[in-house]
Order: sequence, then C-alpha cells, then structure tokens
Amino acid sequence: MQSQNPFKIFIVDDDAFCVNMHEQYLLNLNYNTISCFSNGNDCLNNLNQNPDVIFLDYNMDGITGLEVLKKIKRYDPSIYVIMVSGQKNIKIAVDALEYGAFDYIIKDNLVYDKMTLIMNKISLMKEAMKKSTSTFIEISKNELLDPSLE
Repeated sequence: MQSQNPFKIFIVDDDAFCVNMHEQYLLNLNYNTISCFSNGNDCLNNLNQNPDVIFLDYNMDGITGLEVLKKIKRYDPSIYVIMVSGQKNIKIAVDALEYGAFDYIIKDNLVYDKMTLIMNKISLMKEAMKKSTSTFIEISKNELLDPSLE
C-alpha cells in the first residue's frame, strides 16, 4: 500500500464533471487531502486552510480564474497555482504565468499526464528547497559554534 501524499490540494472549477475527474485522478495518485470548489470566491474564502497546490479553472462564471490567481498570490505567493483551461490561447497562458501561476495546462486528452508531471515537479522542488534550507541552517549553526569559520 502506498503512503498518502502530504500535499493539500484545492480544485477550483465550475464544471462539476471536471472537478470530479480531477479529484478522482489525484486520489488515484494517493493525494488524499483535496478540497473542491465550484467558484473562485469559495476558494478564496478557504485559503486559511493553507493549500499547497491549487488547480484553478481559467473560465468560470463570476470572478475569473485570473482574478482569483492574483488574489491567491497576494494572500500567499508560495502556493503553487496551476491554471487549467479549455482554451488554447497563448495570451491567457502568458498572463497567467506573469501573475504567478506555476504552470498552465489545457483540458485535453493529456491533462492528466500533465497533472502528474506538474505534481512530480512540485514534489522535487519542495524536496530541493527543504534540503537547501536544512543545509543553510546547518551552516549557520556551525558558524555560531565556531567563529573562526567567518
């Protein structure tokens, strides 16, 4: 039995079918801490749950995915936001990345392969950051203990 993945994931999409498909796919990959929202405002109202990763639909009724992205990044720039869209529009992708999206993926027949690649990339990045932080802390401790290292 594989262990549970430590990420807290939000899925935000006004298409219930897409939400259910994305959630089931991530559950199959052993991501078990998933919250789903049918609109951007509900997502924003729950950011205090401190998600690690948010899969955010671009085209939703009411507040757009781009506006939600901007607010998420103002709240906590360290949240990995992946913009998901049915539109193959390079301008939308560029705008999303400029406003802090980690990646932009198209809802097509490769969407789940892309989700897997992105989650693996995020895992590797978080692991590398954890190692570099622990190395920095270890160096700092040594400097405190041995002033000749300065």
